[in-house]
Amino acid sequence: MGCVCPNNENSAQVPAGIPGQTDRHPCYSQEAHLRYARMHLPVAPRCNIGCNYCNRKYDCVNESRPGVTSEVLSPDEARDKFQLVKARIENLSVVGIAGPGDALANWQETRRTLELIRQQDPEAVFCLSTNGLMLPEYAPEIVKLGVNHVTVTMNCLDPDVGARIYKFVHYQGVTYEGREAAEILVRNQLAGIEYLTKQGVMVKINIVMLKGINDAEIPEVAKKAKELGAFITNIMPLIPAPGSAFESFPQTSTHELNDMRNLCQLDIRQMRHCKQCRADAIGLLDNDISHEFRKTAPQPETAAVKIQKRSYKIAVASKHGALVDLHFGHATEFLIYMSDGHNHTLLEKRSVSQYCLGAADCDQEKQKEAALEALQDCDAVLVMRIGFHAQKRLLRKNVMSIEYCYTVVSGLAYTVNQLSMKEAI
Repeated sequence: MGCVCPNNENSAQVPAGIPGQTDRHPCYSQEAHLRYARMHLPVAPRCNIGCNYCNRKYDCVNESRPGVTSEVLSPDEARDKFQLVKARIENLSVVGIAGPGDALANWQETRRTLELIRQQDPEAVFCLSTNGLMLPEYAPEIVKLGVNHVTVTMNCLDPDVGARIYKFVHYQGVTYEGREAAEILVRNQLAGIEYLTKQGVMVKINIVMLKGINDAEIPEVAKKAKELGAFITNIMPLIPAPGSAFESFPQTSTHELNDMRNLCQLDIRQMRHCKQCRADAIGLLDNDISHEFRKTAPQPETAAVKIQKRSYKIAVASKHGALVDLHFGHATEFLIYMSDGHNHTLLEKRSVSQYCLGAADCDQEKQKEAALEALQDCDAVLVMRIGFHAQKRLLRKNVMSIEYCYTVVSGLAYTVNQLSMKEAI
């Protein structure tokens, strides 16, 4: 199915009260994501719902997905970090709070952080991400604080569907499960979204596409989002997180995802450039440089247990050889190292065929298989990001996949540690 563009009647309009802000928001504007940077401040560690696709890991540099951060900041630390980033990144336009838990489940910290940054920069564009459970309670304060962009993750409308997605909802001191939990969550999401849009807040609806669970209902979620006045919807593929209830769940293919987006675009505009960012992401959407601003470099070996290590052959995806900063499918060359965790020897630079050519064309099977075959003599691949299916296929060749986003040297040490721990099990 080709791209279907919405007509003017179906397109949300930017409220007159916030001219230009949405044009500088990289998540709300296709053009802005190539020009403007954002930063996420991880000041919200607690969450009030349990999603079956979520496993929130703090101090985890080797994963790039929502709910992951390498540090949790206090509001004062967040203000100081904002000042540092603002001084170094001239095109910083948006300051967001996206966890690693839920922004509204940590409202005191979230509110204080926004107040401190507003004192430093009256022109800062604020953005919050939330599951929406506490929106009816805090939406008035959100508006008062000048938060003009709010993202709500709303995966369904039917509580029976929600019962399969959410393990629990903790609301007003009571923990609910099953259909009752989902019913409370959906009701509060709808009420909160409607309130915000009527106050001129630009609302983005995130939807995690779960095949066989909520995919049949996603078009109805998009219609309801439009009805409530949302600006855009972002249909995202599941990232099967290790340790989550859905860790073995099938990932949605790029073609399935785009077919769903094309269908829903008949009702509401679609975001097609989402990178499913970490809770501490900084920089352009296509170039997360959060590692440059961490308080301390990640330590590759955190376990107290000493493991006897040997040398391993590791393929590294790196643009210039210093950082692990390439998606597996985007690489045209891998650096092949032999490493024991302390000594790293570059053996060769190995060319492969790039099989991911963009968001709409990332399933070039022939090129993908060639890339997998080219690395089958390695013990591991070290990349910034890799798709679930590619991970599985490498594993069948006894090649471990390591997602990482710091220096090549620390990444090699971390990878050796992971390989050694695996052999010790």
